[in-house]
Amino acid sequence: MLKLRKYLTPFRVPLIISMVLLALKSLSDLYLPRLTADMVNTGLVNNDIPYILRVGGIMLAVAAFNIACLLIAVYVAAKAGNAFCRDLRDQVFTRIESFSLSEFDRFGPASLITRTTNDVNQIRGIMDFGLRMIVMSPVTIIGSVVMAFIKDPALALIFVVIIPIISTAFFFVLHKGLPLNTQLQKKLDGINLVLREGLTGIRVIRAFNKEGTDKRRFESVNKEYADSSIYVNRLMGIITPLVTLIMNLAILAIVWFGGFRITVGKIQVGDLMAFIQYALLVISALTTFTRLLIMLPRASVSARRINEVIETVPAVRDPEAAKASSGLSGVVEFKDVTFSYPGAECPAVHKISFTAKPGETTAIIGGTGSGKSTLVQLILRIYDVTGGAVLVDGVDVRDMPQEVLRAKIGYVPQKAVLFSGSVMENILYGKEDAGVEEIEHAADVAQAGDFIRSMEGGFDADVSQGGLNLSGGQKQRLSIARALIRRPEIYIFDDSFSALDFKTDARLRRALKKETGQSTVLIVSQRVSTVMDADQIIVLENSEIVGIGTHDALLASSAVYREIVSSQLAEEVSA
Repeated sequence: MLKLRKYLTPFRVPLIISMVLLALKSLSDLYLPRLTADMVNTGLVNNDIPYILRVGGIMLAVAAFNIACLLIAVYVAAKAGNAFCRDLRDQVFTRIESFSLSEFDRFGPASLITRTTNDVNQIRGIMDFGLRMIVMSPVTIIGSVVMAFIKDPALALIFVVIIPIISTAFFFVLHKGLPLNTQLQKKLDGINLVLREGLTGIRVIRAFNKEGTDKRRFESVNKEYADSSIYVNRLMGIITPLVTLIMNLAILAIVWFGGFRITVGKIQVGDLMAFIQYALLVISALTTFTRLLIMLPRASVSARRINEVIETVPAVRDPEAAKASSGLSGVVEFKDVTFSYPGAECPAVHKISFTAKPGETTAIIGGTGSGKSTLVQLILRIYDVTGGAVLVDGVDVRDMPQEVLRAKIGYVPQKAVLFSGSVMENILYGKEDAGVEEIEHAADVAQAGDFIRSMEGGFDADVSQGGLNLSGGQKQRLSIARALIRRPEIYIFDDSFSALDFKTDARLRRALKKETGQSTVLIVSQRVSTVMDADQIIVLENSEIVGIGTHDALLASSAVYREIVSSQLAEEVSA
C-alpha cells in the first residue's frame, strides 16, 4: 500500500487535520476516567454537591468536545478519501487506456474491471474506517496503560500481561489471512469473468440450450468464492471474541486484585472505577482494531493489484523524440514485416513487403488465420512489429506519436462496435465538430441514410449498448459512416462488408470510390467480389504473401488466388 502513498500527497493537509482531531478526541477520552475517579473519591465520598456539579459539567464539556472532533474529523477524512479514490480510479482507467492488446491479454477484461471497482473500494474502506482506527486505537491503548500505571503501577501490570497475548493472536491471524485474501480476489475475478461471458454470449448459450450448463458454471465459481470468503471471515472472526474474552478476564482480575488493594488502602474506590474504564477503553480500541485487521489483508492485496496496473509499462508507447514526416501523405509501406503474438510458436505474418499509395485501393485477401487483420493492427500500432518496419508517410510508426498516427486513419474494425447513445453521437465519434450536413453525407455514402431516417427519431434514434437493437449490416454501415466523416488520409476496412448483401456491397463500393478517391484505401476481405476491382490485391497464405497484382494478373499467375476465385465465383469464371 505504500506505493500508493504518492497519490495521497494532494490530500495530505486534510488527512493530517483529521488525524490531529482524532488524536485529540482519544486523549480527551483518557481524561474522563480521571474525572470519574475524582468525582467518586472527593465528591461522592464527601457528598460535595457543588464539586460533583462542577466535575459533571467538565465531563459534559469533554464529551461535547469529543463529538465535535469526531464529526469534523470524519467529514474531512471522507471528503479526502472520496477524492483520493476518484483520482485513483482515474489513474487506473487512464493507464488501462494506454495498454496495448498484449497487456489486455495479460490481465484480462474481467480482472481489470474488478481492479478498477472492487479493489479501489477496498482501499476506500481502509481510508474511511482504518484512518480512525490507526490513530485512535494506539493512542487509546497506550494512553490507557500509561494512565493506569500512574494510578497504580502494580495493578497496571495486568495490562502488560494481556496486551502481548492479544498482539500475538493479531499477527498470527494477519499472517494467515493475507495469502487467503489474495486467492479471494482472484476468485472474484473468476466470478466477473464467468458473468461477463454469460452476458455477452447469451445468444449462443440460448441457441445451443446451454442455460443449465452456464448456470452450473456460475454456481461453481460462486460457491468457490463463497466458501473461501466464509473461511477467511471465520478466521478473522476469531479475533473479536478472543479479545473480548481476554479483556473481560482482565476486568475480573482488576476487580479481584483491586478489591484487595482497596482493603489495604493502596487505592480508592474511584481509582478502581477508573481502572475499569481504562480497561473498557482498551477493549473498545482492540475490538475496533480487529475490524481493521480483517480489512487490512484484503486492502493490501487490492493495493498490490492496483499497483500492478499503474506500474505496468505498455509495450506500445510513444517515442521520446518523434520524427517528422518525409512529405508523403497517406503512403503505407511494409518492409520485411514479421510479427508473432506473445507465446505463439510461429509468426502471424512473415516477411511482408508492399506499398499502398494515395488514390489507389489495396485489397488483402486470404484464408482464415492467414494474417489479414494482423497487418491492419500493425498499421494502427495495436501491436508493434517484431521484425522489419511499417512506415506511414515515410516514417516508422514506432517513431510517430500514436495520436498523430491514428489521426491519419479512418478505421472500420472487423467486428462493428457501437456505443450506447444516439445514431448521431456514434457517427460523431469519428469527428466531434462535424456539422449536420457532414453527418448526413457520411451516412448516405455508407448506405446507412435510408434505414436511419426510417428509425423513430432519425439521427437522434437511440442505439443500445453494443448496438444490439441494430442488425449486423446496419452496425457495419454506421461504423463505415463513422470512419468516413473523419476524411482521413488512410482508410482501413477490415472485413467491413461481410454482413452486407451483394447489392448493398456493390453500391457502397461505388460510393466509396468517389468519396475516397484521393486517399489510400486498404480493404481486408474474404469476398472476391469485394476486392476484384482493387488496384492492388495482396494474397496471403500461411502468414506470407503468395501473390500481388490486379485481379486479372493474379488469375494468370497465382494458383492460390485462382482457388479462392473458383470457390466463390465459379460461374463467372467459367463464363
